Amino acid sequence: MSTSARAAVAVEALRTELQDFSLPEIGADDGLLQVEVAGVCGTDWEIYRRESRGRGLGPLILGHENIGRIVALGERAAERWGASVGDRVAVEEFLPCGHCRFCLSGRGWLCDKTDSRGAGPFLRYGSTPTTIPPALWGGFGEYLYLHPNSLIHRLSDDLPGEQAALFVPLSNGIRWVAEVGKGGPGGSILVQGPGQHGLGCVVAAKAAGMETVIVSGLSHSPYRLEVARALGADLTIEADREDVAARVRDATGGRGADIVVDLAPGATETVEIAVDAAAKTGVVILAGSKHGRAVEGFSNDATVRKELTVRGVRGRDYASVERALDLIASRRFPLELMCTHTFGLSETDKALRLVGERWDRAAIHVNVVPAP
Repeated sequence: MSTSARAAVAVEALRTELQDFSLPEIGADDGLLQVEVAGVCGTDWEIYRRESRGRGLGPLILGHENIGRIVALGERAAERWGASVGDRVAVEEFLPCGHCRFCLSGRGWLCDKTDSRGAGPFLRYGSTPTTIPPALWGGFGEYLYLHPNSLIHRLSDDLPGEQAALFVPLSNGIRWVAEVGKGGPGGSILVQGPGQHGLGCVVAAKAAGMETVIVSGLSHSPYRLEVARALGADLTIEADREDVAARVRDATGGRGADIVVDLAPGATETVEIAVDAAAKTGVVILAGSKHGRAVEGFSNDATVRKELTVRGVRGRDYASVERALDLIASRRFPLELMCTHTFGLSETDKALRLVGERWDRAAIHVNVVPAP
């Protein structure tokens, strides 16, 4: 095995450099992962821009949707994770402390010690600066350090890496739709925004047996709506050409959607549409970043009149990741349609700009493969 690792380092806003780092010595409680593939998320782009997120973090290796193979592992880590050298695994971005009130209640994604947007120090894959040893905190590199608090999930060798990297949007969709929204047989859902997380919600809704799955998106991204239909969406709506709430009511016999998931990045008007499109006693799930913008026109009266539940969400639990990986392995859905672009390590900047600038409107889930 090599003694060094090459990584794409985001050194400042919108600039990446390839740098080499020494591989760390592995003790009894930690490990080392050789990265096979790392998905690119909208969060990576937000941090890369150093505007609403990423300010003051310094140089860092982005990438938190990580798939790879364990190449070094301490004895106690092997026992704790139930893993061995050579195992192929998915690694979550969270590095929770394990003993705070959130960790003890099974909500480790809210732990302050792994919250990159909190006020205190944190550790989190894809957000931790390279100035914190051993530097290898992101998937856009040849190796990833496995901290003792890492959350890992074993994978079979026959699962395509690009599809395995979908575990984050799919597991988020499972938690948000099935757990938070209580989606199930006979229900209806509107998903606003057919990006990777929106499509993850479509898959979660169909897997849960929901009867009416509706997706709204923009007319300049027809491929995303086409993929939504291929994954099982019953109706797609061009939000910039049609009245979304009216179409939802038409499709649900006038009731509205039992669940509305808003994943439209930056657009605040979709929150108002979500309230309008929701059925009485429905659940409005706010999952899309608005980049710090205040939501104008929120309808308090409609929320009260309909007795809506409005819930913010972020992240997922361990069980949802396991369910997502089982769903990927089942090949029940044509998930390959979501895997649109793959780049090498030297093209990391291009991969990030594709996700953020959308120079190809067909892009959905973009991956970086560090190996030459």
